[in-house]
Amino acid sequence: MKLPFSKAATWVAAFLCLPMSAFASEASEHDSALASEPLDIEMVPFAFSTEAMGFSAGMAGLWKQAGQPQASLFAAGLGTSKSTWMGFIAANNYTFSPGSRWLISGQFYEGDFKQFDYFLGEAASNNSSFDDRLTADSRDAQHHVAFRYILPWGAGDQQPIRAALSPRRAVDGNAPWNSGVSSIEFRPFYQAQTLTGEGVDAPSDFSDADEVWGLETRYRWDNRDNTNSPTEGSLSELVVTADPGSDNRASWWKWAASQSWYWSLGNWEDMAKQQVLALNVYTSDTPSWNSTTEIDGQTEFHRPPEFASARLGGLYRLRSFQTGRFAGRSALSYSVEYRVTPEWQPLDEVPVFDWYDVPWWQWVLFAEAGRVADEYDLAELHRDMKWSAGAAMRFQVEGIVVRTEMAWGSEEGLFRVMINQPF
Repeated sequence: MKLPFSKAATWVAAFLCLPMSAFASEASEHDSALASEPLDIEMVPFAFSTEAMGFSAGMAGLWKQAGQPQASLFAAGLGTSKSTWMGFIAANNYTFSPGSRWLISGQFYEGDFKQFDYFLGEAASNNSSFDDRLTADSRDAQHHVAFRYILPWGAGDQQPIRAALSPRRAVDGNAPWNSGVSSIEFRPFYQAQTLTGEGVDAPSDFSDADEVWGLETRYRWDNRDNTNSPTEGSLSELVVTADPGSDNRASWWKWAASQSWYWSLGNWEDMAKQQVLALNVYTSDTPSWNSTTEIDGQTEFHRPPEFASARLGGLYRLRSFQTGRFAGRSALSYSVEYRVTPEWQPLDEVPVFDWYDVPWWQWVLFAEAGRVADEYDLAELHRDMKWSAGAAMRFQVEGIVVRTEMAWGSEEGLFRVMINQPF
């Protein structure tokens, strides 16, 4: 079985985050000014090789407590023997004042990928085949600035920044006003993708725009007991994305909702100190899909380009498929995971791992089902669903969850290394 790998960003995040500390948890322990604190900057070189990119090498740097106790700056870049390159800069968790309810972050990403597989137009539909893919060069950009407001509910009623960034909290109830942290986030964004190669200009139901400018509005209720490895509670998100359009592209908007639940199954005698069942439901729709307007004398639909549409496949949903393997007006997916934290933890004595704080590792079995469609019809979205199943090992390394997983499905198998739980 062929085991292709994801784009550079996946590997960069995985390799670079191993030595990082959990700056979110550190933020809760610092309330004084940083004038007397030494700079906490880490630089990490890395190298790897994959079939798609060839030999790759790069550098990353993290500045913790970058001007404020809870803030950080992160930058990474790489180049490859096949002329692929990418660069990423992130500024996280800045605030106006210690008592403010606002957190401000930004992420800026550019990449140039040579001879990668893409699924475009009908090749990304639910009825498409893996053989419908084409190979092209791509120039990608994703930039956003996020303004997150912590609502005065639940744990966020007092000391909102501390509550929002704390990795652990009590689950005190089952409603936003009595438990967890609720926030609303306004995220102006720019996203672009330019493809070069044979077949990239084929007719498509999506907009042919190669860029979008818009606003993403997110409501999030985090009622988990632990952000790294939750054992109880829930996580709810509602995202509305709108591009107002311009003189040469039509406006469009879409929404997406994600709901996750976590149940503790207790320990397993001398085998496991923790067992958790985790479930996620995700769905999305583009209500403007069939609306039309006149632009330069031509009728245009109010639809996003494919790279900004409702998509499945990748790091979080239908993980045995490549990123953006399926795209359409609407999407629906289900994911279930059985997570076990063994009593036995030998990693403190394993070379390389013994350089870092690795308090736990986790064994995971997962299964997923989902599909895209050209209309938001629940009956249609539940027919002929695609599936993925797999196994994973996850580690908390210096406060960061690193996940390695193998997923199988109807088309291919994919091995990935990434950070953070998928949900």
